Amino acid sequence: MTGKTKASPGPLHGIRIIDLTQFVLGPYATQTLGDLGADVIKVEEPSGDRQRNQGKAPKSQNMGPLYVALNRNKRSVAIDLKSDEGKAALRKLIATGDVFIHNMRPEAVKRLGFGYDDVAAIKPDIVYVEAVGYGSGGPYSGRQAFDDLIQGASGACDLLRLYDGNEELRPFPSIIADKTCGLFAVIATLAALQHRARTGEGQFVEVPMLETFTGFIQAEHIWGKTYPDVPGKFGHPTTITPHRKPYKTKDGYLVVLPASREGSVKFLELGGIPDAYNSERFLSAADGKARVEAYYQMMRDAAATRTTEEWMQLCAEHHVPAMRANEMTTLFDDPHFKAVDFFEEREIKSEGRYRTMRPGLKFAKTPCSIRLEPPTVGEHTDEVLTELKAQT
Repeated sequence: MTGKTKASPGPLHGIRIIDLTQFVLGPYATQTLGDLGADVIKVEEPSGDRQRNQGKAPKSQNMGPLYVALNRNKRSVAIDLKSDEGKAALRKLIATGDVFIHNMRPEAVKRLGFGYDDVAAIKPDIVYVEAVGYGSGGPYSGRQAFDDLIQGASGACDLLRLYDGNEELRPFPSIIADKTCGLFAVIATLAALQHRARTGEGQFVEVPMLETFTGFIQAEHIWGKTYPDVPGKFGHPTTITPHRKPYKTKDGYLVVLPASREGSVKFLELGGIPDAYNSERFLSAADGKARVEAYYQMMRDAAATRTTEEWMQLCAEHHVPAMRANEMTTLFDDPHFKAVDFFEEREIKSEGRYRTMRPGLKFAKTPCSIRLEPPTVGEHTDEVLTELKAQT
């Protein structure tokens, strides 16, 4: 419940983020900055972030699960940016900010009067972060972008085909492009703040989804095409093998990744298969491919002889890298997550109890913390605007 996590200033205490982001990329970025201690002012339309209405909440129509997962440690200010009054209020907020971040299309934010030049005229040392789908200068610049579109253009939808042989292109079952680019937005923000701390200069920062995500997801998969003059294939061999999956144990699943042949021999021996590489089933295999299949079949057979917990203990004792593979239904009961209170139950006043995942980063002097629950639409409008009056 509320209070389990001790609130602390955090390493970004004193930094104010003016947050005009919606959906996933931007809110994930600004929540991370909030977890690090920044004062995040979430500027919303009076109708709220459009992510609010996805999924069910206990009482409200605008506190859906994904919104709640991405919007803690923020204060919500509801402003109609199409009105002169709303624009004036945002300009006053900008004057108090260190970072202005949005994920609108560039022409849209300029039409509202809050392009980089407009914002820098109000606060010359502002760090202006613009998260876009496609980098400026290319033919896709200015087009709408969502996670599936970026997964498609980046080649990510082709990676599962390399893994399982199914010729159908498919995205990963995660909003992985948005979340990855959200982290790049955090990195870019912190780097620009560091530059400002050294020089006093603000600057415009562009975070293009296609370029940043492609660099992330394809780093290992360019592989055999790294050198144009050397024949090779796309795809990092050890990551696209169909054998790359957890093994079934007596009561669950286990991922095993022996760091050496000796590690494999020990695991197989513990699973009742001694001297595996000299066994008849291995040596009689017709060719290298068949020996690989024989090896993985022995690993599967060995894993099935013990429970997951027995393997966890034995692998630790014998220095064989292994870890339980949680199913979604066992995730909350994982002993490590329970010991570190990673999944924490807290309370939103309008909804009641909710479950969140605590920040994973740890700072000895300025720890991250959950200071504010995900806000309702405009929950802090009066509070923040009153602060502005006090500062003028």
